[in-house]
Amino acid sequence: MRRAIVVGLTGTTGAGKSTVGEMLKKYGYAVIDADKIASLVLEKGSPVLKQIADTFGEDVLFEDGTLNRKLLAERAFSSAQNTSVLNQLTHPEIVRLIMKKVQGEFFNGYEAVILDAPQLFESGLDKKCNFIISVTASPETRMKRIMERDGISSEAAQRRMKVQLDDSFFRQNCDVVIVNEDNTDDLKKQVLYTARLIEEKISGEKVQ
Repeated sequence: MRRAIVVGLTGTTGAGKSTVGEMLKKYGYAVIDADKIASLVLEKGSPVLKQIADTFGEDVLFEDGTLNRKLLAERAFSSAQNTSVLNQLTHPEIVRLIMKKVQGEFFNGYEAVILDAPQLFESGLDKKCNFIISVTASPETRMKRIMERDGISSEAAQRRMKVQLDDSFFRQNCDVVIVNEDNTDDLKKQVLYTARLIEEKISGEKVQ
């Protein structure tokens, strides 16, 4: 008997989770971008935003009440402790909104909903998942991608990398690990293999 499942997609920053998510979407799965939902929680007027300002300083808000994301990132990612504090403020509301969207995707007929969530384990979302994928890459590859993506220095990129869970954690706590080192053909093969594993979870049968 087929069943609907929740699939966690996580890994270290700069590893290429979103790329893998887009590739899995082509197999007919819904993909939820946790970062986009997190952005909703940080919009002007959000009660979470006030808690962040109370904790990290009123100057993390611009005069019009919107968030100075760059300044908050500098303070929140300066240490693992500060990152943990930010997570405690934002994760409960983010998880609530994500699970609401998951139910909507199931209602729309999707058999697998993939949560593209960098903070999957830190938020507790891993407990909502039937299957978990992690995406990894070498530190050098990740740093290059982060610097290009966010327009930051190597020092800032290193700070972000240091406050995250390491590769060994993901290898031990995920069902499958995808290595993304800019080899497109190899990545496609790994994603195809992963899609087969997802189908097995849905159908309860071994895929040939």
